[in-house]
Amino acid sequence: MTKRYWNITLEEMMEAGVHLGHETRKWNPRMAPFISVKRKGIHITNLTKTARFLSEACDLAFDAASKGKQFLIVGTTIKVADSVTRAAIRARCHYVNKKWLGGMLTNWYNTETRLRKFRDLRTKQKRGKLNSLPKRDGAMLKRQLSHLETYLGGIKYMKGLPDIVIIVDQQEEYTALQECITLGIPTICLIDTNCDPDLADLSIPANDDARDSIRFILNKLVFAICEGHSS
Repeated sequence: MTKRYWNITLEEMMEAGVHLGHETRKWNPRMAPFISVKRKGIHITNLTKTARFLSEACDLAFDAASKGKQFLIVGTTIKVADSVTRAAIRARCHYVNKKWLGGMLTNWYNTETRLRKFRDLRTKQKRGKLNSLPKRDGAMLKRQLSHLETYLGGIKYMKGLPDIVIIVDQQEEYTALQECITLGIPTICLIDTNCDPDLADLSIPANDDARDSIRFILNKLVFAICEGHSS
């Protein structure tokens, strides 16, 4: 894997609140190697290790993008949905920013069927065919289209399983992570002090609750992916 310089500074991470963990009573003991101190009842993440693992993740993302690999970014909570959408569009990645539908990857045949239905309805809508149907039928299909757009809109161009999945919140996206583990799909995952660092292939210790922290991590990964696409 190519090692590059990604300009990840402690000052930027401090400003974004990357170092701020959960209350000490909510921690996962497996995160001990990634915690530097306790301060005012919360754990403080060791930013030197964050920089190291974020750099490794950027190297992985760059190499994968330069080889044309497909990425999927997953973050479905309200606080991260917009950041996930912007990051994915900028990096030309697929994304899921609403509810993760169980079996989205492990039952790929069913997902493909839904995607074909989605694309078919979108085509009919663009051609005005839904408006030419009886009012009740047209309204029903439009509701179906809206539902599919909400949950599958970010993966509508995905033709097969992704090569790498970036997961923003391990606990919230546990089902997605487990599906990746089952299928052997490599994962890059943000892990706060209440997470399990051993589940993802590459874990980045960071605050997964603050928008600024999430945006900081995603921006670095997106930059690496864009650089890889351009190489």
